[in-house]
Amino acid sequence: MRTPISSNANRRAILRFLAGGVLLATAARPSVAGTAKIDRLIAAVRGTSAVSERIAFISGALKGTRYLADTLVGGPRRPERFVLYDDAFDCVTFCETVLAAAIADSPSGFPSALRFIRYHNGFISWRTRNHYFSEWARHNIESGICRPIEMDGAIRIEKDVFWHRALGRRHFSMIGVPRAAFWAGSAALQKGDIIGFITRRPNLDYFHVGFIVFGENGELLLRHASQRHRMVLDERMDDFMTANHVRHVTVLRPQRPAIAMAN
Repeated sequence: MRTPISSNANRRAILRFLAGGVLLATAARPSVAGTAKIDRLIAAVRGTSAVSERIAFISGALKGTRYLADTLVGGPRRPERFVLYDDAFDCVTFCETVLAAAIADSPSGFPSALRFIRYHNGFISWRTRNHYFSEWARHNIESGICRPIEMDGAIRIEKDVFWHRALGRRHFSMIGVPRAAFWAGSAALQKGDIIGFITRRPNLDYFHVGFIVFGENGELLLRHASQRHRMVLDERMDDFMTANHVRHVTVLRPQRPAIAMAN
């Protein structure tokens, strides 16, 4: 495992990424299944500065896209390939693809932004891929791409997980907002916020992730790549939480990295 670089170095790397540069001499090329739709959507939001608006537009345009698990390629004994898809997603690849498109300055900057979101410090390897959403959230908070949303009643949940022996045992300290507290504080939510659903299953931290959006009548919706429905769609948040017996969630707010905004 490589030694993590500092937060400032992370932000400098992101700036190079968004400018289309090469991160830390990583020479791996993406395996592209087709990103023409993403390229068009990035061009369509070029005049929109708010990340929340860009996420809402891009994610909305991808509704109906098919659900597909295991789209990433690599393993502990199999070379990692950096793949780009816009025609099929699981819940995490949907969120990270939309987020990368929303913070990219141009279609040419999209692969770089996605690489930094998906892999710790942008190093392409199976071990540096953000396998757990706890790691995904922490690394993207450290890099300034997201920030946690504090809500009254939140608690800290400690959990050990052991999903794969090559990754070893991991300990995660998660900020969990109880379901009742989430609804009580829902006025603070914005469209485009990322919501992670903490699981009670052993050896896993979160079981699902998606975007928060609002319906025509202001109802709270979950926009996500749904395994059950086999596509990207909007679903009432209360229905989803009830059906899946959700007890705690974590909410993140995407943003453009500060150094890129200042440049």
